[in-house]
Amino acid sequence: MAHDLDRLEAEIVEGLAVEACVHDLGVGKFGLRNVLFPVGDTLLEVVSPVEDGTAAGRHLVRRGGDGGYMVIVQTDDLEGLGGRLDDLAVRVVQEARMGGIRGRHLHPADVGGAILSVDEADDWTDWPWAGPDWREHRRTELVSGIVAVEIQADDPTAMAERWGGVLGRQADGTVVRLDDGEVRFLAVMDDRGEGLAGVEVRAHRDADLEIGGVRFALRTA
Repeated sequence: MAHDLDRLEAEIVEGLAVEACVHDLGVGKFGLRNVLFPVGDTLLEVVSPVEDGTAAGRHLVRRGGDGGYMVIVQTDDLEGLGGRLDDLAVRVVQEARMGGIRGRHLHPADVGGAILSVDEADDWTDWPWAGPDWREHRRTELVSGIVAVEIQADDPTAMAERWGGVLGRQADGTVVRLDDGEVRFLAVMDDRGEGLAGVEVRAHRDADLEIGGVRFALRTA
């Protein structure tokens, strides 16, 4: 999430050697702009508020500037999520829907650390949120996939257990493993408090970058 979307888009393109696939698709009604970038077969999204009083704007104030705000995971059983949410008393703050895809945004106060969105597409290989031709914009000269996100937590073990329960996965200490990646929970390392702080990306060379208030670890293995 960023105050200045155009500036951050330029930093991402330069730092990760990726290309935007779509801008402002379906988010204007929320007072937002956005841009998405294919990173291999995964996607990176940045949003920016353009109106006063948005949840995005409040998040920027709360975390003291640009930074991570949401983790989106794909499922083939969105209905099965509902029972777990009821059992764990997790609220849905937004039911998102577009032709061919739907998702549930979960309240960050109930899961901790970030908004967690669980989405299901009619076609597993499709992702309508990113537009109809997002694969044509993949650039893999440097990076080829997001493999992990890192979330700062006051109690990393407890938050990992919470996320694992929501996602139907057994937490392994402070890590929740998914089919093609993982969510890692770390002790708070700065003055920004709990929140999405880092992303690990599969890459052709090792590098450590900070882009938009998020640590990007480019790793060859």
